[in-house]
Amino acid sequence: MSAFSEAALEKKLSELSNSQQSVQTLSLWLIHHRKHSRPIVTVWERELRKAKPNRKLTFLYLANDVIQNSKRKGPEFTKDFAPVIVEAFKHVSSETDESCKKHLGRVLSIWEERSVYENDVLEQLKQALYGDKKPRKRTYEQIKVDENENCSSLGSPSEPPQTLDLVRALQDLENAASGDAAVHQRIASLPVEVQEVSLLDKITDKESGERLSKMVEDACMLLADYNGRLAAEIDDRKQLTRMLADFLRCQKEALAEKEHKLEVLDMGVSSNDVIIISIFFLLKINIKLQSLYRLMFLKIQD
Repeated sequence: MSAFSEAALEKKLSELSNSQQSVQTLSLWLIHHRKHSRPIVTVWERELRKAKPNRKLTFLYLANDVIQNSKRKGPEFTKDFAPVIVEAFKHVSSETDESCKKHLGRVLSIWEERSVYENDVLEQLKQALYGDKKPRKRTYEQIKVDENENCSSLGSPSEPPQTLDLVRALQDLENAASGDAAVHQRIASLPVEVQEVSLLDKITDKESGERLSKMVEDACMLLADYNGRLAAEIDDRKQLTRMLADFLRCQKEALAEKEHKLEVLDMGVSSNDVIIISIFFLLKINIKLQSLYRLMFLKIQD
């Protein structure tokens, strides 16, 4: 597992995505390095303020995951996030839209239900999010409407991708997690102690217990990171499938349009041919009539 440094954390935060696996993977890494909780919170707040508006909510999801899942191992993160979390809520609330505020409200509701923070902190968070307005509980029908709106927005048609976009997406999948032989080998080479529960009986002293604990933590981090990469790969493959479907639809539409134009053009050419042929025959008939009239005129003169 990589050692902690502020630079390493900044890099991981820059790569953080909105997927559950990405948040959980980084959360595990932060909890493992909980003895550095103060600099972690400092870097987190700094990077939150620098992040683009559409990524700020993900930073609070990360904080939520770290705060809740680190409580079993110690109060470090709950304590160190407390001085900055209210201002973080204010910042994200002011920089994002109403939809984002709804998600913040859900996080706050969970913290209330689970008593993550004392009442005074929770009240400050409510004030930061809602101001003087008290949040109203949503009805079941309102929740279903929100869910339907989210689903419909995800299914809205998008612009068809360019060929170059498809090529790049396919090239990116060449280095996907499922084909990472090195990680496969590392997972296959995990010590048997982290796989067999029966071997716990062989722990006889504190030193061997701590050694096994570290081995298990390292294995969990390796698997969590790999699971996160696999989840990201699945998302990438789904996105590529949608891109291919959109591209194919676009090409079919373009082909149908070209075929239609060709049919119209063929019809136009046929009509012109008929007109030209008709004019040709009319000219021939006119020439013959003129010749006939000339002969008749000559005969009359004779």
